[in-house]
Amino acid sequence: MEEPNLQEIHDFLLGVAKKAGQMITSANPSTVDTKKNSSDLVTETDKAVEDMVSSSMKSKYPDYKFLGEESSPTPSSSLLTPAPTFICDPIDGTTNFVHAFPYISISLAFAHKLVPLVGVVYNPFTQHLYHAIKGQGAFLSGPDIPSSFPGDGGAVQTQYVTRKLPLRSPAPPLQELNKALVAVEWGNERSGSNWEAKTKTFSALAGEDGGMVHSLRSLGSAALNCCGVAAGFLDAYWEGGCWAWDVAAGWVVVTEAGGRVVGGNSGEEEVRVDARRYLVVRGGEGQDKFIDEFWGRLGGKLTYEGSGEMDLNERQLKG
Repeated sequence: MEEPNLQEIHDFLLGVAKKAGQMITSANPSTVDTKKNSSDLVTETDKAVEDMVSSSMKSKYPDYKFLGEESSPTPSSSLLTPAPTFICDPIDGTTNFVHAFPYISISLAFAHKLVPLVGVVYNPFTQHLYHAIKGQGAFLSGPDIPSSFPGDGGAVQTQYVTRKLPLRSPAPPLQELNKALVAVEWGNERSGSNWEAKTKTFSALAGEDGGMVHSLRSLGSAALNCCGVAAGFLDAYWEGGCWAWDVAAGWVVVTEAGGRVVGGNSGEEEVRVDARRYLVVRGGEGQDKFIDEFWGRLGGKLTYEGSGEMDLNERQLKG
């Protein structure tokens, strides 16, 4: 098999993302089902978008694998293998989509040998398109501020621009936690040890006797949270419970913007894209010190089924 052409794949994914965006913005999520519980939602649009993405990818790249949220029903089927693989979350932020809260994205990635190499994250409601190729930087394309205010009563003209990430360059140094804006997510696991670890950590980060961060943000899309870190809107994002399709595309964007992805548990310097627990930190001087301080505020250890701990030899056989 030939080595993947990353630029070609990137350009292909941009087109697929735009097509998916049209499907999402024109949809009315009238059929809403639950998966794990009442906080774990899926709509007919999630399924239709993934079907479109899957068929498009298999038509153009028939020898590559496909890993998608709606077609991976078990933890073992959700693990990444070393084979060239497209990774898709058709609507990252389904709960937001159901409630008409416009913080959602189509998240598309390409990975090879367990490493995410291309990432495309598109919010069709804001038309913000984040994209990156490993080794080539990360970018945000989308509408800029209005460029003119015509006096004849015509429509305001909007420019569409592409900017390199992070938006402020060089990125300002990372300071202590009490100067940070941090994204977290509640997830759909609302009891047990992981829930206890999360809620204790939230308290430790926000409380006066803890990290006393400027604030916590819980906006409902892992991919866009990663991209917010990449852009510099957020200083960090801590997560447990999501899957490879939630973070693979954002992983490429944030690391190409100078950010780091480490484990969601203390001391996990190296983490796989399907580890299901992550700490994402923006670029800037002081990353190591910030990560150590953050790890020191964790309220427990996160442990998830299907968390990418499979031995590499098993993955080679599976792939």
